[in-house]
Amino acid sequence: MNSQAEIFQAIDVEQSAVINKLIHWSTVNSGTSNLSGLAKMAELIEAEFSGLKDISQRITLNNTETLADDGESIKVHYGDVLKFQKRPEAEVQVLLCGHMDTVFPADHFFQSTQFKDSNTLHGPGVADMKGGLLVMIQALKAFEHHPLASSIGWEVVINPDEETGSIGSAAELRKSAEKALVGMVYEPALADGTLAGERKGSGNFSIKVTGKSAHAGREFHQGRNAIALLSRVFSQLDEINLISTLESKSVTVNLGRVAGGGALNIVPDLAVGHFNVRMSNLQEQVWVKEKIAAIVEKANSQEGYSVELFGNFSRIPKTTNPAFEKLCQWLIECGNHLSVPIQFKATGGCCDGNNLNDAGLPNIDTLGVRGGNIHTENEFMLVDSFAERVKLSYLLLEKIALNHTEIKY
Repeated sequence: MNSQAEIFQAIDVEQSAVINKLIHWSTVNSGTSNLSGLAKMAELIEAEFSGLKDISQRITLNNTETLADDGESIKVHYGDVLKFQKRPEAEVQVLLCGHMDTVFPADHFFQSTQFKDSNTLHGPGVADMKGGLLVMIQALKAFEHHPLASSIGWEVVINPDEETGSIGSAAELRKSAEKALVGMVYEPALADGTLAGERKGSGNFSIKVTGKSAHAGREFHQGRNAIALLSRVFSQLDEINLISTLESKSVTVNLGRVAGGGALNIVPDLAVGHFNVRMSNLQEQVWVKEKIAAIVEKANSQEGYSVELFGNFSRIPKTTNPAFEKLCQWLIECGNHLSVPIQFKATGGCCDGNNLNDAGLPNIDTLGVRGGNIHTENEFMLVDSFAERVKLSYLLLEKIALNHTEIKY
């Protein structure tokens, strides 16, 4: 066993080599739909756990279906989920989660990684969340040298579809969450170190409007313009934002994409629209679901039209509870030990922390590197946050090992 000072010194020494590894990982495109890229990432991750885990699994996910812009249902294929376990027989179990996918598809122009300055690494996935995966891995490697390591078991779940809502992997996340006491998720913290507290929930929906085609000149009034009706529906959906504000709610409806129509001399008989909904609690979820249903029902009553709603709420709002507050308190104490200020802030974003919370697992979900501009071509991570965040996770694992009986639901 090594002393904490020796372990922390090793973490500092290893930072440069791990940052070079991160640069290599970020050049492997692993957009959610890039199955070959995800397979390469899976191999790289498995290599990191080769001497660390007791048990490993690759789990093939079932296909799901979604509505395409042409109104047809299409299959969605996923990469594999990776699971690694250490001491699965231990009474106290910790679940650590991350994702290997990014938002950048294989044909996206943002594919290279470089330093903007000595402390700022710019590249796809460096913050969200390949940097976070390496923080997780280094923290586990370090903790295995702790005298208390044998008192807790851990499971790591790394999924391939977090950026599209973890639709395919949700069941695997829940299965692992139900066996654990607490969760640690490696989404990036903000550049100033702020972590996410409460999170909004989210749902992705699509509306398919079927009308009737007709010649725009000779038989215009015999047609039923699908684009026109979808436009009215979308306008009413957008009005939910105003109603939400007036009623002091935090619901947002983002109209994301529309498709339909063709030649300008034909009344279009098909239009498809996709939108996202966010809400802060289950009461707001019920409220907005009823609003959407009423809008669709009204549109469906229009003569000559068929209006169908697809989709659902995939992530339930993450709200606070005593167990989560205890985890936050522990992390603040860990930060104090390192002279690193820790603060939490509610956010409209969501992640697998929502999924774990919905399964009853208290978790902190922004334990990754400090960074910013995620989901854009300006994504970056701060190099000096790497060793800092590894040490924070190491100390949090120590807190869990020492004080796990304090976790109350």
